[in-house]
Amino acid sequence: MSSKTLLVTGSSGLIGSEVCGHFAQLGYTVHGVDNNQRAVFFGPPGDTRWNQRRLQQELKGFVHHELDIRDRAGVLALVRQLKPAAIVHTAAQPSHDRAAAIPFDDFDTNAGGTLNLLEAARQACPESPFVHMSTNKVYGDAPNTIRLQELATRWDYADPAYAHGIPETFTIDQSKHSLFGASKVAADVMVQEYGRYFNLPTCCLRGGCLTGPNHSGVELHGFLSYLVKCNLEGREYRVFGYKGKQVRDNIHALDVARFMAAFVAAPRAGEVYNLGGGKANSCSILEAFKLTERFTGRAQVHTYVEQNRAGDHICYYSDLRKMRSHYPRWDISISLEETIRQIVEAWQKRPQSS
Repeated sequence: MSSKTLLVTGSSGLIGSEVCGHFAQLGYTVHGVDNNQRAVFFGPPGDTRWNQRRLQQELKGFVHHELDIRDRAGVLALVRQLKPAAIVHTAAQPSHDRAAAIPFDDFDTNAGGTLNLLEAARQACPESPFVHMSTNKVYGDAPNTIRLQELATRWDYADPAYAHGIPETFTIDQSKHSLFGASKVAADVMVQEYGRYFNLPTCCLRGGCLTGPNHSGVELHGFLSYLVKCNLEGREYRVFGYKGKQVRDNIHALDVARFMAAFVAAPRAGEVYNLGGGKANSCSILEAFKLTERFTGRAQVHTYVEQNRAGDHICYYSDLRKMRSHYPRWDISISLEETIRQIVEAWQKRPQSS
């Protein structure tokens, strides 16, 4: 195979599809693995076939593989056949709410699927960088123990130690993760271990809110995308607890793909990075309403539910200093405002059937 072959799991999803497009521009032949499991997890609104078709139409040389990452023999056979120059693993059951209803599907996909890929990589292409899309949910609700201050439209850290956000050294123990968070912890630690124990070039990217115009946002996953969709359709958006002042940092999928490319070009073994928009790209739900309304001209219809989601973060934004120190040529390139503008435009153009 070409020395510039890339294997992407979850290739029809938000991050996977962005990675496919970005690496194709860098000269890679891209092979995508996806079986539209998002539609199984979330129903028709989660369907990603439209994105698969887009990749097949737009990316020269793109090859789609209809494969479930839980299929251990199938994964091993494909990785042995391709011997890719790099593997980007974004496939997952991504909702901490949904996981409680499907614990075996969640763990088998997130933990078992990741192990299948790691072992296939170790056997077939141990020198190839392995990039794993982890999540900030590996920290569980431990960030909620940080002293906070309540501002007019958001919560923020009152402890100056977290002025830049949550660092990679933050504890993952003795906290409530949700079953999704726990299955992603298992995957995250295995990716680190294959790096440290076998000296494979691996990294875990603990994502904040990953977003962008190609997201099939639903209520249980895809905060900004779903919020914008509700606004445009005049649909009620439900706010769960914390007065709507809970804060997330948002990073455009292209900036995620750009960091992955930087890591693949100069890999390290067993690394961990908190990958989000940082404080500059953070917003509360209330602030997201105002930003969206500015671009759509429509008032956001919403209701408030007193009960917050179990294990939900009150305030979370990523400390990006480690990423910037290891890869100084990388930085956030797309602002929160521009990201929302693109999401609004994408939903306005997307066929309603999708």
